Amino acid sequence: MMKLASVRYGSRDRLGVLKDDGAITLLDAFDSMRDLIRSGEDPSRFESRTTVPACEVDWRPPIRHPGKICCVAMNNSASNARKISAPDHPAYFLKPSSCLVGHRHPIRVRPYYGSVHPEPELAVVIGRRMKDVDAADAPGYVFGYTIMNDVTGNGMRAEDMFHYWALYANPARPGELLRREQHLSYAARYKGTDTFGCLGPVIATADGIPDPDDLDVTCRVGGETIAEDSTRYYNYKVAEILSFLSQFQTLEPGDIVSCGTAFRPSEKRTSIHHANFQSVGGPVEVTIAGIGTLVNPVEIEERPIGKWRLP
Repeated sequence: MMKLASVRYGSRDRLGVLKDDGAITLLDAFDSMRDLIRSGEDPSRFESRTTVPACEVDWRPPIRHPGKICCVAMNNSASNARKISAPDHPAYFLKPSSCLVGHRHPIRVRPYYGSVHPEPELAVVIGRRMKDVDAADAPGYVFGYTIMNDVTGNGMRAEDMFHYWALYANPARPGELLRREQHLSYAARYKGTDTFGCLGPVIATADGIPDPDDLDVTCRVGGETIAEDSTRYYNYKVAEILSFLSQFQTLEPGDIVSCGTAFRPSEKRTSIHHANFQSVGGPVEVTIAGIGTLVNPVEIEERPIGKWRLP
């Protein structure tokens, strides 16, 4: 297994390999992780003689500009008791690449966001173009695994809630419409706001993670453990998620698939929903076995919302 990182060292963005002693060996020949993944080359062939301490680099998201970030919703069996109704397949949404920040970069929160909390998740990095792939074959399309903190603005989710009558064509009576009462909130603001996608610190190549469906996940905020969980409690296994997504959207090399929140409370019964960044300071630490620990401080920006309405 290799642990690959995107870093800025000196005045250049570089790729590197995180070693067991904490040093980073820089890679030559590739400008970005996506280029490396698309090449299909063995990264070890391009390790340079330049090794630098990890404390001297500026950590970037391992994939700086993924084509898309797919995030699976409500995939933890701990949430099943709260479901009034739910689909019998993975439901997912997209986060923009502009929301990504790397290891040790701050999550920035403004007062008008309302409640904001972390969501620790296992994320898959796609290695090959993937379309209409069966679940049994899906692992062969994985380049590696990383950590996603899918920061969520519950306050904005509530503000963007629609309670309305959805209209559907009546299959029994052509020309007639059926009305169904629905509640709906779109994820663009509460999931995609800047800095709401913490990613990293590294990509652990797939050969070093033999079973992604049995990885311990821990989340700490301000030194307090708020979630102790495992990917074995996901409703849908990693291969099932990838296969299902590929039936609808082509997954490209370097795309990110975040598999769902690991949010079983700590032994003290403190949950991620108590970790509102408006009142609870960072740092936020997400640890996944075999990958590492993603750390992000929290900064409150005392800034009011801009004058977005015309006079």
